[in-house]
Amino acid sequence: MDDDQLQINRKLWDAFAVVHERSSFYGVESFKEGRNTLTHHEFDEVGDVDGKSLVHLMCHIGLDTMSWARLGAEAVGVDFSPRSVEVGNSLAKELGLSTRFIESDVYGAADVLDGEKFDIVYTSHGVLPWLPDLTRWAEVISKLLNRGGVFYLSELHPFAQVFSEGFDGPVARHPYFFADVEVATGVKYADPNLNTGENFQWQHTISAIINSLINAGLVIDFVHEFPFALFKHLDDMKQAQDGTWYRPGSNLPFLFSLRAHMPE
Repeated sequence: MDDDQLQINRKLWDAFAVVHERSSFYGVESFKEGRNTLTHHEFDEVGDVDGKSLVHLMCHIGLDTMSWARLGAEAVGVDFSPRSVEVGNSLAKELGLSTRFIESDVYGAADVLDGEKFDIVYTSHGVLPWLPDLTRWAEVISKLLNRGGVFYLSELHPFAQVFSEGFDGPVARHPYFFADVEVATGVKYADPNLNTGENFQWQHTISAIINSLINAGLVIDFVHEFPFALFKHLDDMKQAQDGTWYRPGSNLPFLFSLRAHMPE
């Protein structure tokens, strides 16, 4: 990512932080009242975090970070958006949580944290398309993990990003194998009326994600795929009682999760 791309994307996420702090999608007020923002599969797959150190990379305004803290983790959030970090620290102070938020892009996180190691590195939902280099990303994760520590990712499935809405339903409009940066003009999952302007994204295949972690020395524990999404990705999706979105009769993967660990 060159400096111009970085600054444009950072400016976008600063603007997002202002919108998301008051959006119904993020539900900050209900979070203040005790709502946990983590999904059922994240609870099940990460396991007990009580007393464990956890760093959340690309944490945005930090609701997931603080949700882990409420479950007993000693949590740190890292994000490249100054406004997001400001919102996170303000909420943590208001709620009496010891969670701290630090400003850094993901590639500089290990340096900013000055050698600090963690039992868990966590990241989730819509983060990888903002990273041009998965090799460096995985190397940072390996530097942040204790021996025997766990990395956990829950993320949008790259195959689902191939599809967009057509006249008669979903149509494969986008390549699965991106050769270079994608210049996007709309990121409106939390507010359909938001005009985001130009931004820069990179699509990564499942194999590229897995292999980057293996090459950084991590051992893959599992990869799971799910037929539901956390927002309405396509027009014909329906919302389930747990708040997730699905396509009736469809077997498209919309989310996947991955857990890996550093050898002892």
